Amino acid sequence: MSVDKMIARTKDVGGIPVARLLPQSKRRTIGAWCFLDHAGPADFALDEDGMQVGAHPHTNLQTFTWMLAGEVWHQDSLGYRQLIRPKQVNLMTAGTGDHHGISHTEQTPEGVKALHAVQLWIALPTAQDIPPSFHHYPELPEWSENGVDYILTTGSYGGRTAPTLQYSPLVGVDIRVNQAQTLEIPARAAWEYGLLVLAGSVRGEDGQSYGADELAAFTDCGDAGRTIRVHAEAGTHLLLLGGEPLPQPVVMWWNFVADSREALRRAVADWNSGHPRFGNIDLSGTALQRLPAPEMP
Repeated sequence: MSVDKMIARTKDVGGIPVARLLPQSKRRTIGAWCFLDHAGPADFALDEDGMQVGAHPHTNLQTFTWMLAGEVWHQDSLGYRQLIRPKQVNLMTAGTGDHHGISHTEQTPEGVKALHAVQLWIALPTAQDIPPSFHHYPELPEWSENGVDYILTTGSYGGRTAPTLQYSPLVGVDIRVNQAQTLEIPARAAWEYGLLVLAGSVRGEDGQSYGADELAAFTDCGDAGRTIRVHAEAGTHLLLLGGEPLPQPVVMWWNFVADSREALRRAVADWNSGHPRFGNIDLSGTALQRLPAPEMP
């Protein structure tokens, strides 16, 4: 088993600290997980509006929002408007191919003055004809064992299975360690895994330490799989991600995912020309705008 240490690129986005772990030059994906941002924690002043993201498109991916604190309104071109709260997942599927796409907005509700979330994208298998959809998951498997609190956000783990829609094999687990201990995480053969430290610290079997906004990426788990062992300090908060790699190339530009640069160029042109594949969102009565796609170099 090989392990890469990945350190986030952190920037301020409208007063919100955002730590980006995926994609990076040495690691683009973990299974089908192709984008990983840790947003916050952030507190807004009384005169601040919080996060206000205008209408923007997606292709060939699922947006996967894991809420830790605060609330966010989601509104999309399928007509869904959904408030997401902590311990909940919003899962929006853009669909595959040049004939599918989706657009949406994201807003902090009036009066909400905190935001803490993990925003992920899942690349879709482009060989499948997948339609756009939206799902909200207000209840997920949650349990405690040996001083550790678990919430299963997708896939199967610990003898439990989440209801979250998948198009390729994945797992996601929120892990909060109340007592310092060594965690033993079963790894499936041929899968890739990532362990993101949201708070606290862990130490791997090789002695490498990982702190907040650092990711341990595991590959080459072997034909029969192996056990990932890390020692976690008390108060450590982790996000475990894993999955089977897709058989296709995964290329990205702005908010688009595709299996070729030509498909990305078509998506940019379609969005900027108002192609109906991305639907429409009524922005009247809001300060939000439709965000143009930057041209590919």
